[in-house]
This record gives sequence, C-alpha cells and structure tokens, in this order.
Amino acid sequence: MDTRPDTQAPAALTRASAADAPSGLSPRGRSGYSLIEVLIAVAIVALLVALIAPRLFGQLDSSQLTAARTQIRMIETALDSYRLDIGRYPAPEEGLAALAAPPPDLVDRWNGPYLDGGLPTDPWGAAFLYRPAESLSRRGVVYSYGNDGEPGGEGLAADLYSRGANPDETPDAGPGT
Repeated sequence: MDTRPDTQAPAALTRASAADAPSGLSPRGRSGYSLIEVLIAVAIVALLVALIAPRLFGQLDSSQLTAARTQIRMIETALDSYRLDIGRYPAPEEGLAALAAPPPDLVDRWNGPYLDGGLPTDPWGAAFLYRPAESLSRRGVVYSYGNDGEPGGEGLAADLYSRGANPDETPDAGPGT
C-alpha cells in the first residue's frame, strides 16, 4: 500500500469552468478598473482638493506673516547686540548692512556678523527695511511692506513693523534700508 499523500488534486478542484465565471470576465476574474470607476475616483480626489486647498493656502499665508514677524524680532535682537558692542544703533547711512559687515570706522569694536547667514529677506523675497530713530541710542524701526511690496495695505498686504512702532506712520525707504 502506498502511504504517500496524493499529489494530484482532482481536476474539478483546480480548474474553473467558463460557465462558473460571470459573463464578460475571464476565468481569472477582473483584470482592471472600468472607465466609470476611474472617473469616479478622479472626481472624488478633485472634490477633496477643492475643499482642502483653500485652507492649506490660508495656512501658508498666515505662516508667512508669522515668519516675517519672527524675522523682524531676530533683526531687533541683532540690533541690540550691535548696540552693546558699538555703543549705538546703526546710523542711517549704515542701515541693516552694519549687522553683516563692519562699518569702516568701527572695525575694532565690531564683533559681528550679528545675523547667521547674512541679512534675511522677508518671506516674499524683499529686503527688510530699517528707519533709525532720531537718537542713535534708541532702536529704530525694522519693517516689511508685506506681500505686495508697497507701503500701506490691508490683510496680507499690510505692512509689518517692529514692536513698539507706530503702524499709522508709514516709514520712508530712505538710505537706512
């Protein structure tokens, strides 16, 4: 008597007949998606994008405002460090450039650069502007014209000023920039 298990299954168990398969399909089953299924999936994705994208872009705008405010505070801190080393804030002709490179007459006292990576630009690619105070013993105003690059504006186009600056007074973009 042969004790080996039977290695061949009956043909009825291994082969599906064409009669067992649903009409229009191969015996192996469906091989892809129909055009209607693809169109429905694309419509659902488009609907989700239409609902979610405005919220994401709104977050991007608010994050740019937050980044600009943070960069203004960082520049203010650098200005304070400059004042501690030099004894005064940058003069109008020196501007914010004094934070990155020493003015010729202050090389011996200058301990900068005061900003890692040089002077930052605002989130919209423009340089931050600086208006010195009337007395160089007081910190001037660091500001950005916002996403429109023009003085004034509202919402996302509003100008951003350093702390304590009067936002009603539009600074000029004179030589202290």
